[in-house]
Amino acid sequence: MSKVFVAATVLLALLGIQSTPKSASSKPNIIFILADDLGYGDLGCFGSKIIKTPHLDQLAADGIRLTQFYSGSTVCAPSRCALMTSKHTGHAYIRGNGEIPLRPTDVTMPQLLQKAGYRTAMFGKWGLGDINTTGSPELKGWDEFVGFLHHVEGHYQLPGIAWQYQPQLTQQTQMQRIRGGGGFACDLFTDSATEFIQRQSAQTPFFVYLPLIIPHAELYAPAEAMKRYRDANGNSIFEETPWEGSHYGSQRMPKAAYCAMVSKADDYVGQIVKILKEKGLYENTLIVFSSDNGTHIEGGRTKADVTLMNSSGGLRGVKRDMTDGGIRVPTIVSGAGLPKNISREGYGAFWDFLPTFLEMAGVEKPQDIDGVSHWQYWKTGQNWQQRPLYWEFYEGGYFQAVRHGDWKYIKSKMKNGTVKEELYNLKSDVGESQNLASSNESQRKQMADLTTSLRSKPEHSLFVLPEDK
Repeated sequence: MSKVFVAATVLLALLGIQSTPKSASSKPNIIFILADDLGYGDLGCFGSKIIKTPHLDQLAADGIRLTQFYSGSTVCAPSRCALMTSKHTGHAYIRGNGEIPLRPTDVTMPQLLQKAGYRTAMFGKWGLGDINTTGSPELKGWDEFVGFLHHVEGHYQLPGIAWQYQPQLTQQTQMQRIRGGGGFACDLFTDSATEFIQRQSAQTPFFVYLPLIIPHAELYAPAEAMKRYRDANGNSIFEETPWEGSHYGSQRMPKAAYCAMVSKADDYVGQIVKILKEKGLYENTLIVFSSDNGTHIEGGRTKADVTLMNSSGGLRGVKRDMTDGGIRVPTIVSGAGLPKNISREGYGAFWDFLPTFLEMAGVEKPQDIDGVSHWQYWKTGQNWQQRPLYWEFYEGGYFQAVRHGDWKYIKSKMKNGTVKEELYNLKSDVGESQNLASSNESQRKQMADLTTSLRSKPEHSLFVLPEDK
């Protein structure tokens, strides 16, 4: 372990618990582990025959697989904004990637959980506000933070630096760089989360957010993780095409590296479960695992690799696509009295987590959010609400998608002016291969109308369309 890891852990221990929220031992703890660019089919419990994920498979056996759960967007920042604010990209302030921080008026999940008596801590990639902006983590509800502020910091697995919130310092210097050399970033994040859990008591509930930066490119994993996908001679078990590197670092075994990164994320889940059990907190802790969007084809990874590994799990598309391969994500919820070893097929999305957690905590949800609570549905299979889900996306043109019941609608406006409409019945065509837009006019129109009714004019100029002006 590098000096930066040790320094961060020691400093967190010295800080201790800074305040004592009201006793709330009956409220479940919450741990949310978020992978970065993990495909729907990349876990054993979601069908992978290649990638080894024993801890996540066990977590699913001990809980619930949400088989039709969707991310907030098909790329990073808007997906995480939807998670934190419970607003989909038709209403959220951040609707695409860019240098856009959350505003003071944007109320977040940790801020609301703080009010419910939770101690909040985040370890990993934030991406919703850099230092000295209104979206910096210490201003958005985090009692403790170690991680990356800017999303590009999360592009490199051995960055050498991270940021830490140090509230004992003056206001101007509370967000400090931790300098050091060479450690695998996700080790720091998970070690920090483990140390935080070690300091908690059963009397005060806590919320830990652990947004990992794997398997996002660059494709790199520690040697022990790579061993699982090498033969006796140290070569990849796959036929590989080396990646020479550009923005991301080079990798001579990109297929093996991707698999190793997913397995490394699985190791971190095992580490978190282990400390919870040692502390006697496992039964009263809700563990959530998901991904911010679908699998990627970056840093040496190709569409052929996605097909080989079945990373999209039979869904069409990858990251940056509005088909389900870009936005439907493998999601597991476990613990806190939930039933074991079952699946729930009712669809939901990232903006549903916030009201679900608030119902768990016995707190009324805000009125101006898009999410609905799934807590009773997860527990009993009842009270699931069918309502439309909405996404919009701006890279390469303007794209909208709606899921309502079994129907999925996508409208694409390319930069050259071309417009395409797609309509799919996901019950009979999960791979979105049969476009029914021209043969089912009434359903097409109904779904198209939703793209208007579910959207408000963007508040940030980056996302304002000509028709919005």
